[in-house]
Amino acid sequence: MPYTLQPADAYDIDIETVEYLDRKVTAGDRWILNFGPQHPATHTTLRVILELDGERVVQATPHIGYLHSGFEKLAEHQDYNQFVCTASRMDYIAPIVNDIAWHHSVEKLFDVTLTPRCTVLRTILSELGRIQSHLMCVGAAALDLGAFTGFLYGFNEREFIYDIMDFLSGQRFHPDYTRVGGVMRDIPDEEIFKKMVHNFLDERLPKAMKDMETLLNRNRIFVDRVQGIGVVSEQEATAWSLTGPLARASGVRRDLRKDSPYLCFADDWDGQGAEAVKFDIPVATDGDCLCRYLVRLEEMRQSSLIIKQLIDDIPSGPINSSPDGKMHIPEKGDVYGSIEATIQHFELIMTNRGWNAPVGEVYSAIESPNGEYGFFIVANGGKDPWRVSVRPPSFINFQAFAKMLEGHQLADFVAVLGSVNVIAAELDR
Repeated sequence: MPYTLQPADAYDIDIETVEYLDRKVTAGDRWILNFGPQHPATHTTLRVILELDGERVVQATPHIGYLHSGFEKLAEHQDYNQFVCTASRMDYIAPIVNDIAWHHSVEKLFDVTLTPRCTVLRTILSELGRIQSHLMCVGAAALDLGAFTGFLYGFNEREFIYDIMDFLSGQRFHPDYTRVGGVMRDIPDEEIFKKMVHNFLDERLPKAMKDMETLLNRNRIFVDRVQGIGVVSEQEATAWSLTGPLARASGVRRDLRKDSPYLCFADDWDGQGAEAVKFDIPVATDGDCLCRYLVRLEEMRQSSLIIKQLIDDIPSGPINSSPDGKMHIPEKGDVYGSIEATIQHFELIMTNRGWNAPVGEVYSAIESPNGEYGFFIVANGGKDPWRVSVRPPSFINFQAFAKMLEGHQLADFVAVLGSVNVIAAELDR
């Protein structure tokens, strides 16, 4: 394990001198450890300076910036459809959720209402993305603690979600599927799509979850490593503005699908009185790593329930809504056979063309697998955003990491980090 381990003299250590070292460290009875970024559990992108008393963490100072990509600045040079390719790279564990979150905010700016068919499809995909993320999280959290088999149980099944994304968009990892007011293309074959989703939800996912629970839930070693570790109280979770499974494991009953409903989570989503999908919000009270693991397991079951309410009754009709008929690239056959379609294609594709956004600013968010995921957009009337700011859940949740770790053993570091499910690209955006 790469590390820097020396007697804690605040002025001689082989790391940058920071104020807290001079204030807190007493030479001779503290050690300084560089944990990451070259450590498997930190994904080569996270660095935490640990002040240790023996093997007990006295203080932790996270350092971010090892995966800085300038996502927010790139938005100023890409139009409202192009930026979806950048947005999906922020949470690379469930990229489709990023696509939906971005265009959810854009559509609020443009005052665009989705068609019922698109609403249902996006709801299904957002919940598949939630399952996709949670399978990785619970599997990797087990892997970091030595349960390699648990990781395989989760990771293997994610492949079938990638297959579904590939079927819809032609791309497995980053589908870049959504567009303003719709998606890049309709479902190629609805029956095949339904069979793929049913096979995953009815056959593959239940077996994988049963295997993980059999392996971990009553595993003495796993439970001892996560129970009572990294505790966050309900009051602390609220004070830190934590969201997602991290907050719900501490008793915070907040979920934007219920508190600020969108897509099929809202009543009358089809404009004809359709009821919102029914599901429960898993909530625990102990606020430790074990609770965060259990909350994610139950959320996968609830996501499966949501999808099953929709998959067999996807509305017919258009997949895209465009008030002026100018927001979407026409079908290639129409481009070849119609002068109007050719002109529309030209207007959307050429760099000096495009459609302009209304002047204004909006903020809108969805419930991503890790919590509230929102975009603040400032538009000056051009075809590109003037400013974009992201509210990524990992950036907010990671604030509490140092507090969660203090007082625990060095070996507990990976357990706490795995339960938070930090996505580094959201930190360094």
